Amino acid sequence: MSNVSTREDPKAEEVDDQFRALMEGLRTSIPGVVVLFSFLLVLPLQSPFAEIKTSNTIVYYTAFTTAALSSVLLIAPSVHQRVRAPISGIQRRTMSHVMFATKLAIVGTVFFLISISAVVYLVSSLVFSNSAAAVATAAITAIAVWAWFYVPLLEFDTNDE
Repeated sequence: MSNVSTREDPKAEEVDDQFRALMEGLRTSIPGVVVLFSFLLVLPLQSPFAEIKTSNTIVYYTAFTTAALSSVLLIAPSVHQRVRAPISGIQRRTMSHVMFATKLAIVGTVFFLISISAVVYLVSSLVFSNSAAAVATAAITAIAVWAWFYVPLLEFDTNDE
């Protein structure tokens, strides 16, 4: 295995560009997860929280754990970036690493969507009825699925340049 710099190897440069693009995308997603997770961390410390129904406690815990999982998975690629090469000496920016980091980001995004949906349901059910909460949750979830998954996977034709 040679130590070819990314400036001399076009494939390595492409991998580096893809990894940088992924990291930039994560920099915009992670603050949203952190804000949601912070809200969920302080919620049980509020005195009215003890008065919510058992079903809403389950919804809360679903939101909390999926926000935590989302945080872990979305932060993982940047941790890989800092840990892998200095410890193992293995190149940090291989195509397999980019693909693995992308899969972590996608799964983290799915957990984030679950957490957002659970929070929408929780807050809506406390403010309105359970049926209104279900409608709000379905609407937000559908819009997120459309914007985050449908549009990039099915709407954009790969032949459009």
